[in-house]
Amino acid sequence: MSNTSNFRQAIREAQSQSIVGPNVIANALPYVGGGLILTAAGTFGGLNVLRTNPELFMPTFFVAIVAELVLFFVARSVAMKGNNGIALPLLATYSLLSGYTLSGLVSIALRSSGVGIQGVGFAALACGLTFIAARPIGSNLSEEDGMALTKTVQLGIMALLVVIVGQFVFSFFGVYAPNFLEIAISAIGVLLFVGAAVVDFFVLPRTYNDDQAIPAALSMYLTYINLFVFILRLLIAINGRD
Repeated sequence: MSNTSNFRQAIREAQSQSIVGPNVIANALPYVGGGLILTAAGTFGGLNVLRTNPELFMPTFFVAIVAELVLFFVARSVAMKGNNGIALPLLATYSLLSGYTLSGLVSIALRSSGVGIQGVGFAALACGLTFIAARPIGSNLSEEDGMALTKTVQLGIMALLVVIVGQFVFSFFGVYAPNFLEIAISAIGVLLFVGAAVVDFFVLPRTYNDDQAIPAALSMYLTYINLFVFILRLLIAINGRD
């Protein structure tokens, strides 16, 4: 799951603030779209490596994970300082690496007879529809309701992150969650990141001004990617792995 530190910081900064960037969402959307296109390209590249040189995938996967984490913090720091000329290529590289690390999950989905390419497409479409529906809801939340939802989603995502890290650690010892638990975790993840999509439209205009579209886009991008991941995980868990 992608790093959520910028989400938590945005929540803290949004408390007791009025709207400072009424157009920041609109300004961020082109960057989000571009990042998702690059993510798709990175995923295609990862799938190609899995197909042609599968023995190289895991070593390069772990390198990509580390590089992705480093780039996240560096790119966000540069973007917050307004150095867009440097931030954009860093974010483009981050998006490509993010796609590469997603390719393993996408490969599992493609091999599942109950998911396949149509399931991957459904997950991507569901994410887009979620953001369309979340925009009017999040934009029209009252301060009280918005902060209540924000804090609830924040706590939920932190707990979910602990669970996911635990799953990752146990997998090294050959211990995997039973299917019913995987379904429950994935379903909770979907609900939390649907809530995060709503929260983005409440928090971001209260956190970033109109000239800070890139850090706002990064927050929206992470929400979209995590929602996609948990929808795909849920579909895989429901249909089983072939």
